[in-house]
Amino acid sequence: MTRVQDQEPEKQPQQKAENPWTEALKTVALSAVLAFGIRSFVAEARYIPSGSMLPTLQINDRLIIDKISYNFRNPDRGDIIVFNPTDTLKQQNFKDAFIKRLIGLPGDKVEVKEGRVYVNNQPLKENYIEEKPNYNFGPVTVSPNQYLVLGDNRNNSYDSHYWGFVPRDRIIGRAVVRFWPLSRVGEIDPIPQYPASLKKEAVN
Repeated sequence: MTRVQDQEPEKQPQQKAENPWTEALKTVALSAVLAFGIRSFVAEARYIPSGSMLPTLQINDRLIIDKISYNFRNPDRGDIIVFNPTDTLKQQNFKDAFIKRLIGLPGDKVEVKEGRVYVNNQPLKENYIEEKPNYNFGPVTVSPNQYLVLGDNRNNSYDSHYWGFVPRDRIIGRAVVRFWPLSRVGEIDPIPQYPASLKKEAVN
C-alpha cells in the first residue's frame, strides 16, 4: 500500500497584483515592438505623394508594401517596387523612398522610341500607362544586380530614364495591397502579361 503523505502541501507565495498602469505600459511596449518588427522585416504602409504612377496609383493612395518575398525570389518585370534613393538621387538631396514599375532586369537591353518601350528589341504591351512616352531613351543595357524602373505616368515621372538604375540592395519591397481610399481597397493591379520570351530569371 502506498503511504499517504500526512503533511500539508507547501504553500505557494501569493503574487502581488500588478499596477494596471504598469500592465498597460507593458502592453503598449509589446505592441510597439511587434509593430516595429513587422514594419522592419515583413510589411509596412506607404502613401503616394505624387502623380508619377497615374493611373495605377492615385495621389494619397495608401499601400501595403511586402518586404519579405524578395528574400526568396528576385524582383520581376512589372512589379511596382518601393526603393531608397540611389547614390545619384542622394547627391540631388532626395531622401524619401521612390515607387516605380520595374521594367528592365539585369542584362536587359531597354529602349524607348516612337511612343513605346522595347525590352530586348520587343515592344511591351502596356495598357497600364497614363499616355505614351513622348521621349526617346537608350538603348541601354541594365547592369548586373541592378534594375531599370519607369513611372506609369511616363511623361511626368522622374525615373531611370533620367538618373539610371536601381541597385538590388536599395529595393525595400513590392506594393501589393491598397487599403485607402475605401472605394479602391484591394490588391494592386496584377502584374502585366509580358511576352513569354521576356520571362527570364534575372542575372544578378
